[in-house]
Amino acid sequence: MAINSLKKIKNFNNKVVFLRVDFNEPLKNGKILEDHKIKAGLESIKFLTAAGARLIVATHLGEPIKPAVAFSAKPLAMRLRTLLKAPVKFLPQVIGPAVNAAVKKMKPGEIIFLENLRFQPGEYSNDSKFAKELAMGVDIYVNDAFAVGHRAQASVSAIKKYLPSYTGLLLEKEIGALQKILKPKKPLVIIIGGAKIKTKAPLISKLYPAASQILLGGALANNFFKFQGYEIGKSLVDDDSAASVKKFFKNKKLAAKIILPVDVVVKTKKGEARVKKPQTVAKDDKILDIGPASISLYAKYIKKAQTLVWNGPMGKFEEPSFKYGTLAVARLIASRASGRAYGVIGGGETVAALKLTKMEEYVDWISTAGGAMLTYLGGGKMPGLDKIVK
Repeated sequence: MAINSLKKIKNFNNKVVFLRVDFNEPLKNGKILEDHKIKAGLESIKFLTAAGARLIVATHLGEPIKPAVAFSAKPLAMRLRTLLKAPVKFLPQVIGPAVNAAVKKMKPGEIIFLENLRFQPGEYSNDSKFAKELAMGVDIYVNDAFAVGHRAQASVSAIKKYLPSYTGLLLEKEIGALQKILKPKKPLVIIIGGAKIKTKAPLISKLYPAASQILLGGALANNFFKFQGYEIGKSLVDDDSAASVKKFFKNKKLAAKIILPVDVVVKTKKGEARVKKPQTVAKDDKILDIGPASISLYAKYIKKAQTLVWNGPMGKFEEPSFKYGTLAVARLIASRASGRAYGVIGGGETVAALKLTKMEEYVDWISTAGGAMLTYLGGGKMPGLDKIVK
């Protein structure tokens, strides 16, 4: 694999660099609730400014239909300024005369931070005209936003038509980490939870030949229970999951490497948490976690693994009564990784669950991506990587 890393460039001094980052952090009333992605992106920013680049930093935030204060990138720029302990000039525009004038005035090592890229319709539509305007006055394009690498959007795809393009240091590390999953040291154990089987089915199919076991939880497992004819009550499922799930069954016999929970924790009609076998779930029950026997079973596989990848919680871990399965899996992976096995996790909820255990430091790689990680590992299209990763 050839990666067109920014480290290949010998001279950045006074060059205008457009750095596409993913600082899509959760905000509430203009306050940043989590800054994991911003901190992960600091390495490329520090590298470029130290090398004398005139740096334009650009990100998206959320999925706004039109410009709105709640989706302004300004809080992200201010947080970056605090973390860098250096000036960061925020511009309330993305393109146009004001941006062009600000870029011309920049000195080596200075940073300007653009408004939310998705305030411009051309970003969503991968519009070439908008991409060309983003590239105006720029010498070099650097993509450090792996998390949107699966999106055909202007700032990660079309812009590369107009500029010499390179990978950022974070994106390079993301690719390196995920390549270790695609070429794993065995046993490879995959843990997948969450809800959407349609987005996870390609990953299961792609990694199935190399995997020793694929452990399922969350609403993902509910889809498999439903296909087997079990009562799932009021539990969350994908309405259109049957076709995706069917691929992993021969008649009603589950593919050998796929492991389902042997017990679940349900919320009863009275709001109580009860442990039940999947076959005994009632019509008024709602499956919200894997049970203790499932945790014990999954632990046996995780403890033997040499490579681990986890995406998606085992249940509704935000509710105290239903957090134990997800947190147990998080602790098991963290205790096995960083030495005895190589462990990678990804996805916003997955990372949030790991942080509740305060064991992040023991996991080899915490990806900034969710959907992009699934797409990359599943062999899907990655427009953001075209021309810079081959």
